Amino acid sequence: MKDLNQTRTRRRRQRGQAMVEYSMINWILVVALIISASVKMDWGGSQKQNVIDLFLQAYQVYYDSYYFVLNLPFP
Repeated sequence: MKDLNQTRTRRRRQRGQAMVEYSMINWILVVALIISASVKMDWGGSQKQNVIDLFLQAYQVYYDSYYFVLNLPFP
Protein backbone atom coordinates (compact mmCIF):
# COMPACT_ATOMS: atom_id res chain seq x y z
CA MET A 1 0.00 0.00 0.00
CA LYS A 2 2.87 2.33 0.78
CA ASP A 3 4.35 1.82 -2.72
CA LEU A 4 1.00 2.66 -4.30
CA ASN A 5 0.81 5.98 -2.44
CA GLN A 6 4.37 6.88 -3.44
CA THR A 7 3.60 6.09 -7.08
CA ARG A 8 0.50 8.31 -7.02
CA THR A 9 2.42 11.15 -5.39
CA ARG A 10 5.20 10.87 -7.98
CA ARG A 11 2.68 11.00 -10.85
CA ARG A 12 0.99 14.09 -9.39
CA ARG A 13 4.32 15.87 -9.09
CA GLN A 14 5.21 15.04 -12.69
CA ARG A 15 1.84 16.29 -13.95
CA GLY A 16 2.20 19.47 -11.92
CA GLN A 17 5.67 20.08 -13.28
CA ALA A 18 4.47 19.52 -16.85
CA MET A 19 1.63 22.02 -16.38
CA VAL A 20 4.01 24.63 -14.97
CA GLU A 21 6.41 24.16 -17.88
CA TYR A 22 3.55 24.33 -20.39
CA SER A 23 2.22 27.52 -18.80
CA MET A 24 5.65 29.16 -18.78
CA ILE A 25 6.29 28.33 -22.44
CA ASN A 26 2.87 29.68 -23.46
CA TRP A 27 3.40 32.86 -21.43
CA ILE A 28 6.79 33.44 -23.08
CA LEU A 29 5.32 32.91 -26.57
CA VAL A 30 2.39 35.28 -25.92
CA VAL A 31 4.65 38.01 -24.54
CA ALA A 32 7.05 37.63 -27.48
CA LEU A 33 4.15 37.88 -29.93
CA ILE A 34 2.77 41.00 -28.25
CA ILE A 35 6.17 42.70 -28.15
CA SER A 36 7.05 41.80 -31.74
CA ALA A 37 3.64 42.96 -33.02
CA SER A 38 3.74 46.30 -31.24
CA VAL A 39 7.33 47.39 -31.89
CA LYS A 40 7.76 49.79 -34.79
CA MET A 41 10.27 48.46 -37.32
CA ASP A 42 11.90 49.86 -40.43
CA TRP A 43 10.78 47.57 -43.26
CA GLY A 44 12.60 49.54 -45.92
CA GLY A 45 9.74 51.94 -46.50
CA SER A 46 9.48 55.64 -45.91
CA GLN A 47 8.15 55.25 -42.38
CA LYS A 48 8.42 52.78 -39.54
CA GLN A 49 5.41 50.52 -39.09
CA ASN A 50 4.58 47.63 -36.83
CA VAL A 51 3.22 44.28 -37.99
CA ILE A 52 -0.41 45.14 -37.16
CA ASP A 53 -0.25 48.31 -39.27
CA LEU A 54 1.17 46.33 -42.18
CA PHE A 55 -1.59 43.72 -41.95
CA LEU A 56 -4.26 46.44 -41.84
CA GLN A 57 -2.70 48.17 -44.85
CA ALA A 58 -2.64 44.86 -46.79
CA TYR A 59 -6.29 44.25 -45.87
CA GLN A 60 -7.21 47.73 -47.11
CA VAL A 61 -5.53 47.04 -50.47
CA TYR A 62 -7.38 43.70 -50.68
CA TYR A 63 -10.71 45.37 -49.89
CA ASP A 64 -10.09 48.20 -52.36
CA SER A 65 -9.33 45.74 -55.15
CA TYR A 66 -12.68 43.99 -54.63
CA TYR A 67 -14.46 47.33 -54.52
CA PHE A 68 -12.75 48.34 -57.76
CA VAL A 69 -13.70 45.09 -59.56
CA LEU A 70 -17.32 45.25 -58.40
CA ASN A 71 -17.70 48.80 -59.67
CA LEU A 72 -16.38 48.18 -63.17
CA PRO A 73 -18.79 49.30 -65.90
CA PHE A 74 -18.80 45.91 -67.64
CA PRO A 75 -21.86 43.70 -67.20
